[in-house]
Amino acid sequence: MKTKFITLVFLIILQVCEAQNNIIPVPVSYNASSDVFELNNQVSLTLKTTETQIKKYTENFINLLAGKRIHISLNENESHIKSNKTILVELFKNFKSELGTEGYELEVNSSLIKLSANQSEGIFNAFQTLRQLFPVEFESNTNNNLESIKIKGCKIVDYPRFKWRGLMLDVSRHFFTVDEVKAYIDKMSQFKLNVFHWHLTDDEGWRVEIKSLPKLTEVGAWRVERYGSFGKERPYPLPNEEATYGGFYTQEQIKDVVKYASERNITIVPEIDMPGHSMAALAAYPELSTKKEAKFVSPGAKFSEWYGNGKFKMLIENTLNPTDEKVYDFVDKVFTEIAELFPGDYIHMGGDECYKGYWEEDTLVQKFMKNNNIKDAHELQSYFVKRVEKIINSKGKKLMGWDEILEGGLAESAAVMSWRGMKGGIEAAKMGHQVVMSPSTYAYLDYTQGDYSVENKVYASLNLETCYSFEPVPTDVDPKYILGGQGNLWAEKVPSIPFAFYMTYPRALALSETFWSPKERKDWNGFIGRVENQFERFDMANINISRAVLDPVIRVYKDGDKLMCELKNSVPNTEIYYTINNTYPAKFGLKYSEPFEIPQGDLSLITQTVKNGKALGRELKVHRTELEKRTGK
Repeated sequence: MKTKFITLVFLIILQVCEAQNNIIPVPVSYNASSDVFELNNQVSLTLKTTETQIKKYTENFINLLAGKRIHISLNENESHIKSNKTILVELFKNFKSELGTEGYELEVNSSLIKLSANQSEGIFNAFQTLRQLFPVEFESNTNNNLESIKIKGCKIVDYPRFKWRGLMLDVSRHFFTVDEVKAYIDKMSQFKLNVFHWHLTDDEGWRVEIKSLPKLTEVGAWRVERYGSFGKERPYPLPNEEATYGGFYTQEQIKDVVKYASERNITIVPEIDMPGHSMAALAAYPELSTKKEAKFVSPGAKFSEWYGNGKFKMLIENTLNPTDEKVYDFVDKVFTEIAELFPGDYIHMGGDECYKGYWEEDTLVQKFMKNNNIKDAHELQSYFVKRVEKIINSKGKKLMGWDEILEGGLAESAAVMSWRGMKGGIEAAKMGHQVVMSPSTYAYLDYTQGDYSVENKVYASLNLETCYSFEPVPTDVDPKYILGGQGNLWAEKVPSIPFAFYMTYPRALALSETFWSPKERKDWNGFIGRVENQFERFDMANINISRAVLDPVIRVYKDGDKLMCELKNSVPNTEIYYTINNTYPAKFGLKYSEPFEIPQGDLSLITQTVKNGKALGRELKVHRTELEKRTGK
């Protein structure tokens, strides 16, 4: 009897741990009980508030259940419970300052699920956590007849660490439809990310309708079609070649997406990139450049030379002329319409990677600089940014830009998004400006996330564990100036929405936990266990997710004349097997224990992780010649 009791206790503890480990981002406080709530058609939902947004969140939740053929009745404005099992949604009568505007309390026992918050945003977040307490089968696209859902008892108190918890999607390099953008927003909202940074314009396409400037979409939204990776292999447009690849969002579509995001507690921050990255705009209105030459929308062809250390030269002018008053008329028209479309506080004006060589070569620009006591091109860009800030402020909005807007002098009330490391964010915060930390080394989701033998190779790598180690508040900065953080998905190598999900997740889960959860609650081993649960949930929903974290990490180095290899993996309780004799699969080879020599010969390293006797990650195969290259010698 005693043995059975101990076994029962162990199973309860195990179930409790599993329930807690399923929640991403990890809550501030989680206390489990042995209760189980069975959610079925006999359950009612009591809504004890008349707030419209909460009613909408609640209706969305009821519809979600109905899609699984679990039909629950809604009781509005009732102070009593009408059935034995009830979901209760309520706002606190007295504001709980600890929870703020987005925090919540969630309680589950055998007869009641209670979601409580100060404001509607908290109720939305409570629903997202409740959904993660459901079994993985709930996410299935094919099993739509669950009949009932069993939810383990718990009491959760939760609230965010940061106000700004963002993801950026680049729709210029590749256009994504309204439905695809909505799908991206919907998934990020499930993990309490609350800012969608919409990169709407760049050299490769202008994606938002501006009615006062129709050529921006008539011309700027389309480019000639090319295939393969961006770069020198993509030829420029041929004479009279029709531009057929691209697209744009009408203003009605923009309004629809903004509304959709709002219903999921997400604010959209539009980015109109200028003065650089303006090739699509200049294709429509070439008179806004210094040379005023005819331009084309870049098809992803090479039109710049990069020299390292951030130094580069544009082979084709892609920059607005900051000395031309017609440019500011253009900017005013654009931001007048953008401000009307997006109700959030901020408009992002880019400001990054602005090549200034064409300004420096232009005699009229140089004359303007001399007449206005502007000593160099950095100050000229600062002049432009400050003019743009006044325009944006006049629309009732605040300006945000990439950290290059610091160069030459920061605009008076501008917020900075720091991407070239943390340095720009630190500088801006010490000047008393609001900052969003988005350093490429932790937050660039277009970076390669696994071994180059099975992933697209770009100029840098970012694995899941490094992403999870991101800390947005530097030690010598006052935290009040750090709005939060953001992950960015640039789309040069992301031509489809399934691949956008693959590149975003699970790294966006790591960022979600960094931006939401208390710093002291972060734990890699606990997180990766919860990520493994999310693999199943994404699979059930038929959403593409990367499992690169499960693969071996290969490091090769030279020890004298020997080519040595070290293998590792950051997932707990895994083993790594390998062969170097051209045999496979790897799990029938050698178990890795310490660095080993790769001998001379026509051979490949074949390696794979194994957990509980089963292959876990992908089998990697890298020829010796490629391994030799990786040493850099």
